[in-house]
Amino acid sequence: MTAVTAEAVGKAITAGAEALLRRRRADGVFGDDPPASVLGTAGAVAALHAADPAGSADLVDAGVGWLLRQQHDDGGWGGVVGAPSEVVPTAVAVAALALSAPVAGAGAVEAGRARLAATGGVETITDRAISLLCRQLLTMAGLTAEAGPPRRLPLEIVLFDRVRRRRLSFRTTPFVGLALMQADLPAGRLRRATLRRARPVAVGLLRAVFDHEGRTGALSEDPWPAALVLLGLARSGEAPDIAEAVVGWLRRAVRPDGAWDAVTNLDLTRSGYAVTGLIAAGYAADPRLRATRDFFHATQKPAAFEVLGVPPGGWSYSNQGGWPVTLESAEILSALAGYPDAGADPVLRTGLDWLVGRQDSRGSWSLWVRDTRLANDGPCPAITAQAILALHDAGRPDGHPAIARAAAWLLTRAAPDGTFENLWYRDHTSGTAVVVTALSRVGHARHDVVRRAVRWLRDTQLPDGSWGPGDGTAGTVEETGWAVQGLLATGDPDDCPAADRGVAWLVAAAGPDGAWPAAGVCNYIRHHMRYPNAVITQALALRALGEHRRAVAGRQDAAPGAVAR
Repeated sequence: MTAVTAEAVGKAITAGAEALLRRRRADGVFGDDPPASVLGTAGAVAALHAADPAGSADLVDAGVGWLLRQQHDDGGWGGVVGAPSEVVPTAVAVAALALSAPVAGAGAVEAGRARLAATGGVETITDRAISLLCRQLLTMAGLTAEAGPPRRLPLEIVLFDRVRRRRLSFRTTPFVGLALMQADLPAGRLRRATLRRARPVAVGLLRAVFDHEGRTGALSEDPWPAALVLLGLARSGEAPDIAEAVVGWLRRAVRPDGAWDAVTNLDLTRSGYAVTGLIAAGYAADPRLRATRDFFHATQKPAAFEVLGVPPGGWSYSNQGGWPVTLESAEILSALAGYPDAGADPVLRTGLDWLVGRQDSRGSWSLWVRDTRLANDGPCPAITAQAILALHDAGRPDGHPAIARAAAWLLTRAAPDGTFENLWYRDHTSGTAVVVTALSRVGHARHDVVRRAVRWLRDTQLPDGSWGPGDGTAGTVEETGWAVQGLLATGDPDDCPAADRGVAWLVAAAGPDGAWPAAGVCNYIRHHMRYPNAVITQALALRALGEHRRAVAGRQDAAPGAVAR
């Protein structure tokens, strides 16, 4: 027996779908209202102050004022508006204010330093690259007590493309920016010689990205890495044309309130999730989704992204000039596969070929670089599961070599408690549920590894029917949606009551306008900074409710005495 009526679920689906469709622009892209980012704003302020102090004084002043208003009573800053104090944004905000507003920001800097001292400072940052980044910025600001001893970055890694791609991956541009910031550090004769060789190669990598993106200066359309590159160029004097373009892009990307977003353009991320959510809700043939398919077709990458060694055929998270990634590409492929005439879609076919070609040699999928050794790129169980789902949704058989290899790899990746990781969304409900969904869909629903993961999902469901990250904290729409989909995918009647309770919670959580509240489950810096995405929230809720509606219909058809339709 379900914990909520079919009528209530149907009304929630209709209202939720229409609320999501109201976010659709005329060009088919689904928009969002992202929160401003302390990290992006602090980086932009520091970079503009260094690179263009006179021409960008207005932006620096506005950004400083915004940062001062965002400081919490405890002296710290959260990563985005509404987030509690965290070490990384606090360290970066303190450094930015000390660099760009030493007088006006003096009180805020001291309060921020006290907060860092009280919470253990940059020593507590688990990501070594982010820890080093924070130390570098604090050192530049003269805050050596908080920064600790300086460490020179091995810029020479850029001389070895294959090593650089696997070790640095998508962090190539901020790494180069940080290394260029160290131009004035003393070095011995041998080091000076290797740096003379490495520096033009490093600048060449920045120029390759700059050219690939149409010379916009966006540098992945993310103010934070763009700011780090700009700081490096300003301090080293390299590539003034790129620096000028980055300044111009930051000026165009600033918000009316004087802040910057974490990432300014997630058009493809949002639109991919929106379409899969609406298809699950029964809107596959809705004419309002035709323009979105046209958008997907128009933004498939026509050229290779040589900096990361990625061939054409995939999608970025933003537009045709962006950096191609597996995560968004898999979601878009699932979306394209759900349209009524998907079998005749040549873009779907070439995209699937690209996806298969991006599989790691171990059977997994990474985000950017195949067989990477960067922990934040891959191999990722959740991304691998999403790739399996894209191939499955497009009609590839369960025995397809790429699916079989991926499933075999996933079955070895469970943690001792049965959970799976997700690099780009909050652990562990999201990763565990997505893996359960994918493995169940391709014939492994009864496998011991899947059943252990399902038991963890059932055991961590909260008394109100929702799911959070699994540690007893409050439930979210996103994690509840993921968990419901995972439990329904197994097809096991024993998993239905928990899924039904989750659906009842989702129906009750919807607002009067059909929208669900978004939570900060999207990782920007894993373990240290997250942000909400309202379109993803809406799509995950719709997918869960749509799957539930189909599952209930299937149960009724299978019940003794059911009338054949």
